[in-house]
Amino acid sequence: MTEALRLPAEKTYADELAALAADVGVKPPNWALTPRAALTYIMGGMAANGTPVSAKYVGDKRLIETAIATLATDRALLLLGVPGTAKSWVSEHLAAAVSGDSTMVIQCTAGTDENQIRYGWNYAQLLAHGPSRQALVPTPLMRAMEGGKICRLEELTRMGSDVQDTLITVLSEKMMPVPELNDSVYAVRGFNIVATANNRDKGVNELSSALKRRFNVVVLPLPDDMDQEIAIVTKRVAEMAHSLDLPAPKNVGEEVARVVAIFRELRGGATLDGKMTLKTPSGTLSTAEAIAVVIGGLSHAAFFNDGKLGAEGVAPNMIGAIVKDPVQDKAVLEEYLETVLKKRPEYANYYSMLLDLV
Repeated sequence: MTEALRLPAEKTYADELAALAADVGVKPPNWALTPRAALTYIMGGMAANGTPVSAKYVGDKRLIETAIATLATDRALLLLGVPGTAKSWVSEHLAAAVSGDSTMVIQCTAGTDENQIRYGWNYAQLLAHGPSRQALVPTPLMRAMEGGKICRLEELTRMGSDVQDTLITVLSEKMMPVPELNDSVYAVRGFNIVATANNRDKGVNELSSALKRRFNVVVLPLPDDMDQEIAIVTKRVAEMAHSLDLPAPKNVGEEVARVVAIFRELRGGATLDGKMTLKTPSGTLSTAEAIAVVIGGLSHAAFFNDGKLGAEGVAPNMIGAIVKDPVQDKAVLEEYLETVLKKRPEYANYYSMLLDLV
């Protein structure tokens, strides 16, 4: 059997979850961990038995406290933020900490319909025997309701507004009608929903007022501090490089710092010293994109550059992240190269590589 490319959080961090499960505090019904242990699991720390717990999220602890406290009530949680602020990452780890199962997930798209949210049918069974519970195909949402677990709805606003509103009955009444069987599915204690959404993408469907009222919104911001963002990118790059069997050269930290500095300046519309105003590209240039750029550079270094990480491998990946619009973003990058990067000797390789590629 081939090795899985990526395991769910509860399997990847099984040892940490097992150590934290020994916490003697009060657990809400059907929770795998106590709220305090769940916070330690996500923010990092030490389990009661001395097992070190790695940080899954680097940021304001109060945001995660609010998210966990929300899930201990009957109110659903909406993680909001621009792309690349670790919304999906946090939702997965919240589900792993609360339910011990992060796999009950629905990826919302423009093509998602009610059957993918509520339930579907096995049409062979349906035609042979008519509507029955055996013919019904439960969705992750229905299985979460029956098992008292967390259901994750990724990119909720990508789904049509009429389909979004099918969640209102589930969130307000904690039940899902099945009119074909003259029956209903009632949520078991421990059930809740963690949804993620952003309002930066084109084609986003706004949530109705009725649906918004049923969510507690926690906004996950981009890192304000450059050192914090460098630490996040460096940590995630190390983890991903290990899982992909990519060697990490000693200068990874230096290249991460350069990528983050360029991204922060273009994203913020000003140089880091605040002395020059810059035009901003159409993309978000998020922390997640910085991680992807460095990972791409590591792959290039490993296979095509004798393991040497530098502008030769990183710059082509930066182009893909910065230039989303071939006209507008190209002009923004060209201006940045000539007015800012050209004057920095330590970025000479990046300047020449990006100039050749843009």
